[in-house]
Amino acid sequence: QVQLVESGGGLVQAGGSLRLSCSASGGTFSRYAVGWFRQAPGKEREFVATISRSGGIADYADSMKARFTISRDNSKNTAYLQMDSLKPEDTAVYYCAAAGSIAVMRRPAYWGQGTQVTVSS
Repeated sequence: QVQLVESGGGLVQAGGSLRLSCSASGGTFSRYAVGWFRQAPGKEREFVATISRSGGIADYADSMKARFTISRDNSKNTAYLQMDSLKPEDTAVYYCAAAGSIAVMRRPAYWGQGTQVTVSS
């Protein structure tokens, strides 16, 4: 098992940046692919990005590719989501998740508690 804790959310003006962190404990972090998802009020949870166990492969939702960057540092048991050029429509609760590989990220085995990101106009 692995436990995930997100941090780094907050309030930012449109056009600004935030860096979210996902800290893992209780398992071997490098054995899991990591993903980021988000859920806005009244909407279903949607996929944002994922990164492979070694960090060699990353994938993004099409609408995020130009503005978001996923990364990981296995020596620190932490994954990150760098978000640039933020828009009000990015406002949501952001969750990190872990799965055995990026191929099964659609069905994560573990979830964090989420962190709120609010982007003002």
